[in-house]
Amino acid sequence: MGMSETLKAISDPVRRKIIEMLRKEKMTAGDIANKFNLTNSTVSYHLSYLKKADLIKEEKYKKYIYYKLNTSVFEEILVWIYQFGKDDKKGDNNNEEKN
Repeated sequence: MGMSETLKAISDPVRRKIIEMLRKEKMTAGDIANKFNLTNSTVSYHLSYLKKADLIKEEKYKKYIYYKLNTSVFEEILVWIYQFGKDDKKGDNNNEEKN
């Protein structure tokens, strides 16, 4: 999935909360649903959206499916964002001349 889809996936507050929870530990869908006042199908929708954006992965253990973060996608986002924070004096001067 592309950058815009990834950013759209993390734009939702419920999905961001799920990501925060999975940062601490892997969890089942039931564990996640218990933390929200949402139906299981709504939580399933959010998990599916996060999986489609490759932000989380599934790990099967016995009869359970655990969800965990895919940290490599977050690293890619950080690298992309970091490029805008670089101190580029030449670029800054060019922008000042245009204004």
